[in-house]
Amino acid sequence: MGGGTPLLEANRLGCDVLGCDINPMAYWIVRQEIEELDLNAYRAAAEALREGLEEEVGALYRTACVECGNIDARVKYFLWVKVIRCENCGAELRLFPGYLLAQDRRHPRNVFVCPECGDLNECKNRAKPGRCRRCDAALRQEGPARRGRCVCPSCSLPNSFPDPKKGAPTHALFAIEYYCPACLSSHQGRFFKKPDAADVGKIEEGSARWARMRSRFIPADPIPAGDETDRLRRWGYRHYREMFNNRQLLGLELSCRRIVAIGDERVRNALATNLSDLLRYQNMLCRYDAMALKSLDIFSVHGFPVGLIECESNLLGIPNGRAGGNVGSGGWSNIVAKYVKAKEYCERPFEIRHEGRRKVRIDLSGEWIGDVPKGRRTGRPRRVTLTCADAASNGIPDGSRLDAVFTDPPYFGNVQYAELMDFCYVWLRKLLGKTATNGAFERASTRSPDELTGNVNMGRDLAHFTEGLSAVFRRMSEALKPGAPLAFTYHHNDIKAYYPVAVAILDAGLVCSGSVPCPAEMGASIHISGTGSSIVDTVFVCRSTGTVPERWITTEPKRIAALVREDIEDLRRGGVNPMPGDIRCVAHGHIIRLAVWYLRQQWDVRAPVDNKIERIADWLNAHLGGTSAVIAHLRSECAPAPVQQWLVLRERREKYGAKESQVSF
Repeated sequence: MGGGTPLLEANRLGCDVLGCDINPMAYWIVRQEIEELDLNAYRAAAEALREGLEEEVGALYRTACVECGNIDARVKYFLWVKVIRCENCGAELRLFPGYLLAQDRRHPRNVFVCPECGDLNECKNRAKPGRCRRCDAALRQEGPARRGRCVCPSCSLPNSFPDPKKGAPTHALFAIEYYCPACLSSHQGRFFKKPDAADVGKIEEGSARWARMRSRFIPADPIPAGDETDRLRRWGYRHYREMFNNRQLLGLELSCRRIVAIGDERVRNALATNLSDLLRYQNMLCRYDAMALKSLDIFSVHGFPVGLIECESNLLGIPNGRAGGNVGSGGWSNIVAKYVKAKEYCERPFEIRHEGRRKVRIDLSGEWIGDVPKGRRTGRPRRVTLTCADAASNGIPDGSRLDAVFTDPPYFGNVQYAELMDFCYVWLRKLLGKTATNGAFERASTRSPDELTGNVNMGRDLAHFTEGLSAVFRRMSEALKPGAPLAFTYHHNDIKAYYPVAVAILDAGLVCSGSVPCPAEMGASIHISGTGSSIVDTVFVCRSTGTVPERWITTEPKRIAALVREDIEDLRRGGVNPMPGDIRCVAHGHIIRLAVWYLRQQWDVRAPVDNKIERIADWLNAHLGGTSAVIAHLRSECAPAPVQQWLVLRERREKYGAKESQVSF
């Protein structure tokens, strides 16, 4: 069930739902999404938590304003740079990849760090920043650290990094972005400063307090090897707790102590879930976006990239009383505000209608999301059954007759979900305990030998993925009513990653009654922006019996390309301009749909998995001439994509159900 979107939408419409996921974090998150919550009690507990933390550690997140001298200015972000010691002379080397701190997009001027004295300088010309106002050194964009090497300015020795034998990296504070309401009305742009002695003293104070504290909730779990976690290990990280500085550990420990003291179980669980969200920003792998001037959380890309510049957000957050909302990101006030909005949506769902570039909110009456009715709502409680289990064996009760199955299976090796989710899981497991989660948190890791992802480190190849996906689809097919749909989304740039999909559908005795393109990722998403990767999924709709339009059935590459072109035109009418990667993925969807259609009657479920995969590949090459034969007819459609995409498709007014010949199956 992943993040739970199909399950929540079905629940919203009044369906009884069964949700299953092998990953305990997915199980826990969906459980928190759908459980009824007393919002008034939650708000009160969240405010008490923040007020308590303000008393205990609030002073560690204050600084003196360089404009008006106000010593009560709130720090938004602390900016750190990784440091190493020269192997020859022992000098400290600050691993700046560049000295441009902020661009002149959301600030009147560009902000540069002086490479000599570290002072912050503002200038209009980014290409010619001039000289430092303090030491007269030449300002420049490029930094000394590049491609794993940094030349020592004292002895000229090239030093290499990272070195895992030296342990977790150390950092030096070099800049602060803060918020000063006292002089906000007379100040243009953001507030930046070089840390002063008082700022350094607060770092030392936080470290001293942490050294005196006996930890109860900070996890001691080691970081296991993995396709993604090996990035951390190459930098010397061996335990998850090493990814946080002392001030962050202090604030997180105090947060956990206050959460466990809350008597209301659902409120306590909600705040524990908030803490797992807060962790995404309260760590030393967050980066600072020099253009947007904000913190990028650790999962802004689907991995563990270790940067040289790290951004520490204010733990408490900065509520903006006058304008509403919050200043900055990554603090308790931000996380709580987001959670309140989500739970308010559960009570009063709405849709968004796009009128040009204007968004119009459409409130819906009679709909709600949850496990029990609330307030003056009438009607029976909705049956919600969630399990943390392998969907191939324990996800669906025996004898079930399901009206529909919806899923979003892993896209082979695209994202290592378990490796990433362990970062939050080890904290939640320590905070909640093994028994408070219906046994979901008994494992030391979210990783499971039955998880369906390609993973080189764990020896999970295409055959492993195919066998697992086939087992799940066969189990779901057995539980479905005749002709009821099994619908799932999928995309991958490599056609070979679709072979397991075809095998799983055929093994389950199903046929693709449709393959529909659907926007899945924002074109501006950091991990795919500028890469040409796909933002469009194919929604595969599979049934045991039904009909399909006759013109959808073909083995001619030119006719398949025509079907793809229709999908592309529909996407463009809906405001999504497909990238080359999107067009390729839409084509892959049609090709796999057709492979299932033509192979279904002579398919041998008992054949070895390698033979099944090979048979899919052989059919594509023998009957189509490979995917390239279809793509060759779509070269003119591969238009460049804009920087951002519109995610909401606006449907045409034509009625569904055009008259055309149908083929039964």
